[in-house]
Amino acid sequence: MHASNRQLHLQTSRQLQRTLYRAAKRSRERRFHALYDRVYRPDVLWRAWEEVRANGGEAGIDGVSIADIEKAGVPEFLGGIVDDLKARQYHPKPVRRVWIPKADGRKRPLGIPTVRDRVIQQACRIVVEPVFEATFEDCSYGFRPKRSAKQAITVVQDALVRGWYVVDADIEGFFDTIDHGLLLSLVGRRVSDRGILKLIRQWLKAGVVEQGVYQRTEKGTPQGGVISPLLANIYLHVLDRYWTQECGALGKLVRYADDFVVVCRSRSQAAEAMRSVQALLARLRLTLHPDKTRIVAADAEGFDFLGFHVHKFRSNRSGRVAPYVWPSVKALKRVRQRLKELTSSRWLLVSLRVIVRWLNEVIRGWRQYFACGNGTRQFQAMDHYLRMRLWRFFRRRSGNRAKGSTVYDRYMRWIQGCGVEHFYHRGIFSRAS
Repeated sequence: MHASNRQLHLQTSRQLQRTLYRAAKRSRERRFHALYDRVYRPDVLWRAWEEVRANGGEAGIDGVSIADIEKAGVPEFLGGIVDDLKARQYHPKPVRRVWIPKADGRKRPLGIPTVRDRVIQQACRIVVEPVFEATFEDCSYGFRPKRSAKQAITVVQDALVRGWYVVDADIEGFFDTIDHGLLLSLVGRRVSDRGILKLIRQWLKAGVVEQGVYQRTEKGTPQGGVISPLLANIYLHVLDRYWTQECGALGKLVRYADDFVVVCRSRSQAAEAMRSVQALLARLRLTLHPDKTRIVAADAEGFDFLGFHVHKFRSNRSGRVAPYVWPSVKALKRVRQRLKELTSSRWLLVSLRVIVRWLNEVIRGWRQYFACGNGTRQFQAMDHYLRMRLWRFFRRRSGNRAKGSTVYDRYMRWIQGCGVEHFYHRGIFSRAS
């Protein structure tokens, strides 16, 4: 698509979102009944396609990839979507289930819809999201426009200036246990358009295919679906709303999708907050994980949240106890594993420029995410680990396993020339570092 047309579609679709947001903001009780035809507007569909393409991802069960669609023709692809949605003949395909390893050695399921279904879900999200954004609470930070995990961490850190105890909560199997009927009723509080409700119901009931075997889905929403984060926020908005109105005196709730903490001033408040959270989640037919949910003294052991470790310490300068955050042990382990993979022997014949690009992508992303904390020591430790990995990689690549200053000088010239970046600060490695 021509750049000017792309920009025009972006502007008109955003104007639609602003209009819907303002209308929903004016009346918290209004139900929107004419949204379905907006889903297949050309500007909305083109924007949805661009966003799905930018996110990349694998093909679904039909085997059709983003590259295949581009080769066959995007206008024809989107035209077929318009025809099916107008005729109300659209039927989503089951998602392809894959298993992603977790840091603790276990695996979590990931559902991959077809590219076609992802585009339609994204178009639906573009239209529906502003209606719910107008009423979402400030304590929610996950998968929302202009909100981020770093903002959530900053709020937690601010709350811990006066807070001492934290309810570190974990919802057991959240995405796998969402009740479809309850979710649709919550969506229906703001959206009465039958076409939109039918789309969401179809996606929830589409089922999964794993190793060629089809399974029905009676509850839950697949992690990996484009619409799933919005549906999760709609579902847990009940918790946010009730906490804000009824339980705010107990502590500060900060939620990122299904991961949340409550910062309290005393242990008794934390215990009461725990009971209140359990009662609220029971109304949503959810339960807290018995082994992963706990009350933590922030100055004694600290806790992990969104990849950060949060802990209160006494400052050497002021003498006051203050909250600090830095990358968690799990986050450090994951990035070390990634660096180890990229500097392993399997890449010895790959172009150095390609390897450096891979490494810098990891370094920049990690550095940008954790830059809001107090992780100087951790960043410097990662630089040391990366130098060690690059030293080993250099010796294997050069075929020289000897030790000595001459080899090290060659290594430093190699590092300076290839442009691998620092974790601790921007720039490339130098002899002084």
